[in-house]
Amino acid sequence: MLSHITLGTDDLPRAMAFYDPVLATLGLSLRFREEHWAGWQATDAERPLFIVTPPLDGSASAGNGTMIAFEAMDRAAVTRCHAVALTHGGTDAGAPGPRPQYHADYFGAYFRDPDGNKLAVACHAPSSPSGR
Repeated sequence: MLSHITLGTDDLPRAMAFYDPVLATLGLSLRFREEHWAGWQATDAERPLFIVTPPLDGSASAGNGTMIAFEAMDRAAVTRCHAVALTHGGTDAGAPGPRPQYHADYFGAYFRDPDGNKLAVACHAPSSPSGR
């Protein structure tokens, strides 16, 4: 359904320092990095790509009502990703936990990147007997 998702940044090196470790917790790896942009993808697929780049007009701004949600394989990955995001310059926008208002098995966390873009990471799988 999606080819790529692009978010603006005012500081590509800062964005790289944030997204490299955050996306690695979800099994995504850097596909390319060039002077003005970088893109990540799942190792077993060519699409979609997640791209960060300075906007053509030179000023990044977070969208009002815009959020990118990444899928995690399990609840532990949601918790790890959120913690890594906060460690690398992100800000908390919702601690990891169940969100039964979305569906019975939804487990998610929310944070903003250093440019203010809102991100989520979610697991849709039922919890295991150990609660993970």
